[in-house]
Amino acid sequence: MTYHSFTFFYGLTSFLVPTFLVFLMNRQKSNMAVEGGAKCIKYMLFFFNFIFWLCGLALIVVGVLAKLSINTMAFLKGYSGSPLVLIVVGVIIFFIAFFGCCGAWKENQCMITMFAVILSLIVITEIGAAIAGYVFRGNLTDLLNKGFDDMITGYNVTEKRETLDNIQEQFKCCGKNSSSDWKSSKFFDSNSVPDSCCKNVTKGCGKGALQETSKINTDGCQPILDKFLKQNFLWIAVAALVIAFVQITGIVLACILMRAIRSGYEVM
Repeated sequence: MTYHSFTFFYGLTSFLVPTFLVFLMNRQKSNMAVEGGAKCIKYMLFFFNFIFWLCGLALIVVGVLAKLSINTMAFLKGYSGSPLVLIVVGVIIFFIAFFGCCGAWKENQCMITMFAVILSLIVITEIGAAIAGYVFRGNLTDLLNKGFDDMITGYNVTEKRETLDNIQEQFKCCGKNSSSDWKSSKFFDSNSVPDSCCKNVTKGCGKGALQETSKINTDGCQPILDKFLKQNFLWIAVAALVIAFVQITGIVLACILMRAIRSGYEVM
């Protein structure tokens, strides 16, 4: 081998070897970055599943409270299915958090896929319930007007009387628009109101008390209850948006982790 040939091969080797070593180092760093990112996603998904568990518990509590409130108001019982939707969705979320936690911890693609699919179906169900709730909110005032008219004219019916008395005592109100609504009632004389209208409820306290504003509540129940229910719908909507954001974040994390597992990267 001539001196020039030796010099050429020496120079080529001196160039290629360091270049190849740099390439290997960069590739190893790239793989470590992917593995580190996937590992971070794994623990983030595990953490978010704990949040899902809390969201499911919150939906169950809200659904039970809404169900109890509706059961005390006879004219709202036609809408008793809405709280049941919240309770069912809450129970489902409560249990699918198990699939998410186990799937993330064991890096099981099947469990993570099941978690993402079920959670997507729940988000769709919640969107449908939110639309139904928005439509119901628009009809709430008319529903309350009809409900109070029916309860006042049918005050002799035990269920209606108990419902109206509960509302008047709880919300410190009397009648539909004011205590004067009882003036034309056939169940009382023109100067009397139900005992539940009294500020301090005792037997017979409403007899002859229509004009005694210091003794009875004079504000109507319909505006008070309308405001109360709409405020609660607003808070439920805000809570639903927060929960939906958490759920969608969980779906995205699950999809990223599935892709990392499918790509064959080992997540320790």
